[in-house]
Amino acid sequence: MDVSIISRELIKPSSPSIHHLSPYKLSLLDQLLPTTYVPMVFFYPANNNQDFKGLQISVQLKRSLSQTLSTFYPFSGRVRNNSIIDNYEKGAPFVETRVKGSLFDFLIQPQLNLLNKFLPCQPFGYQSDPEATPQVAIQVNTFDCGGTAIGLCFSHKIIDVATAIAFLDSWAANTRGHHHEQINPGLFEASSRFPPQNELLVQFPLWVTENYLFKEGNVTKRFVFDVDAVAALRARAKSKRVTNPSRTETLTAFIWKSCTEACRSLCALPRPSVSLHAVNIRQRTKPSFSRYSIGNLWWRSVTACELDDTGIELNDLVSLTRESFTNINDDLLKDFQGENGLQGISASLLKQLVGIGLRNPEIFLFSSWLNFDLNDVDFGWGKPIWVGLTGEVGRPSGWANATFFKQTGRNDEIEVWMTLNEKIMSAVERNPEFLEFSTPNPSVVMPHVSS
Repeated sequence: MDVSIISRELIKPSSPSIHHLSPYKLSLLDQLLPTTYVPMVFFYPANNNQDFKGLQISVQLKRSLSQTLSTFYPFSGRVRNNSIIDNYEKGAPFVETRVKGSLFDFLIQPQLNLLNKFLPCQPFGYQSDPEATPQVAIQVNTFDCGGTAIGLCFSHKIIDVATAIAFLDSWAANTRGHHHEQINPGLFEASSRFPPQNELLVQFPLWVTENYLFKEGNVTKRFVFDVDAVAALRARAKSKRVTNPSRTETLTAFIWKSCTEACRSLCALPRPSVSLHAVNIRQRTKPSFSRYSIGNLWWRSVTACELDDTGIELNDLVSLTRESFTNINDDLLKDFQGENGLQGISASLLKQLVGIGLRNPEIFLFSSWLNFDLNDVDFGWGKPIWVGLTGEVGRPSGWANATFFKQTGRNDEIEVWMTLNEKIMSAVERNPEFLEFSTPNPSVVMPHVSS
């Protein structure tokens, strides 16, 4: 599928006063994350009744993006010294392309390796120059049939999925002309509770994160779990300790179990298997953060098991996962806040490092987006028919052993996007139990539907 770039430009905030604002402070949690891009691709079919067509779509998107950047002005700047964002006049890259082919032909059997063609940046790769990295970049792809794919890359330095949704909902509302629906983001809550530290002091915990996050030799696959499969797994995951496991707990434990069994078949020497799950902390602190507070307001739950423990069952892993989620509470998080927050975080990381890190564990990352419906993002021509994530991850290295859960937008199905070491992925795909509940990369639309 040929994708040709038509234009590139930088979109800047529409309000001139933005450029004179004080630098935006990163939170400590932002400082501890390496600079990498989280991708999303929204696919919209052609609509004969739509208000915007062709060039009109592009003009309207750029105008509304400029308006939105006036509210989310840190998204227009650049990071400096891993402490602040300034230079708001730099703007957000906006790329326009033309795609030869039909959107529906692509969606009938989506080729994941082509998804990156619709993105303006390399997803989930290590960005070696954070101070030159835009916080958000957009690519608008127009198919021959009139369909549109809007690809976005969000810098994880200040943007988690809740932050991305707040931005997308505001941009979509501005594009529709519903300015009263624009979100008023909580820009300063994170840095007030988790104040930034001297950039030199955060180098070690940042290095630890980079060391386990970025690896070579990964492959990305998409699997769909339908409502019956999820229900069957949840029933199997029940126990006296966890009588009503959530979808996230169940799928995390099931995929972790599948990956752990794969590692057991590949590793000569047993070592720990660790699940790290991103947990939204906005409602887990006292007082809680507002729903639209901006930044990386999440912390990782940590769960471990031994590769040589062949008797561990799904409900055991669900129970361990529930316990680790419960441990992300105000008692833990208050030690990370204030001027001494780095000491609390460093002590927590050191405890984990001594407990399991020194034994060279196999680490699996999980992030659930099931509470954030990307399928509702409507720019004025209807909701997306599908939201894709990523093809090839990073060059030469990218996020390793990372799994994302998201809704497909139909029939309560759940998409699981897995990036694993090639050998581990191959072993998982041969696992009869995994294949019993999952469907590898099914069609997004029915073949008889045309654009």
